[in-house]
Order: sequence, then C-alpha cells, then structure tokens
Amino acid sequence: MYLDSKGLVALWRETLLAKNVLKGLTKGYTNHPQLVRFKNAEEPIKAINTYLYYIYLESLKRNYSFDKSKFKEIDKDIKIEVSIGQINYEFKHLLKKLENRDKESYKKLKNIKNIETHPIFIIKKGGVEKWEKAV
Repeated sequence: MYLDSKGLVALWRETLLAKNVLKGLTKGYTNHPQLVRFKNAEEPIKAINTYLYYIYLESLKRNYSFDKSKFKEIDKDIKIEVSIGQINYEFKHLLKKLENRDKESYKKLKNIKNIETHPIFIIKKGGVEKWEKAV
C-alpha cells in the first residue's frame, strides 16, 4: 500500500521473476536475498502466488490491469515471519527511493510509526536479518 506506481509495477514484475526462479524456469537471480523468505516457506509456490494475489488486489484499487492468470493456487492462511527490524529497514529503504522519485508520497509516509505489512507477513521480534541486508 505504501509503494508509488513505479514501485508497485516493479514489485509485480520482480515477484513474477522470483516465482520463475522458484519453479526452476530461469537461471538468473537464484540467490536473491528476498527469495529466501519464499524458499523457506512450507509451500514456496503457493506462498509466492498468495503474495502475488495481494499485490493484484492493490493493483485493482489503483485501476491497474495486472494479469490475474499469473497466479493460480493461493492460501490466505499462509504466513511468513519477518522481523520488525527488517520491516523498519525496508521501510527506510523505500522512503529513500520515494524522496527522490515521488516527493508527495514521501511527505505522506515519512512520519509513519506503525508500519502495516503485506498480509502474508507476520511480524516477529528481531533486527535486520543478515541475508536481507543486500536489499
């Protein structure tokens, strides 16, 4: 919900690429740090499909036309743990990007204290996850 239009489109495309990596359909980005979240899920493809589903729902709110056929089997009960430190780290990273490319969004978000996460994520205690620092 916090992403600007460029960020949302990029997230959609990157997640589709990540799904292809998980399915073994591409040789690139196989060790991308963000993939670890999904690789470690009990059902990685179902988890990434569910992630795509929620991105798709956000796209509908913005009147975009993302292709719903890109994900099939979802499970709204799937949860992936992410540390509060990681959430804060990634939110600060987003703010830096928005400060340069979308000043209005930056102004709206810069003072948010309670960051809402993507519905698939459940927040746990902890700092920035070592494997995530490359983001």
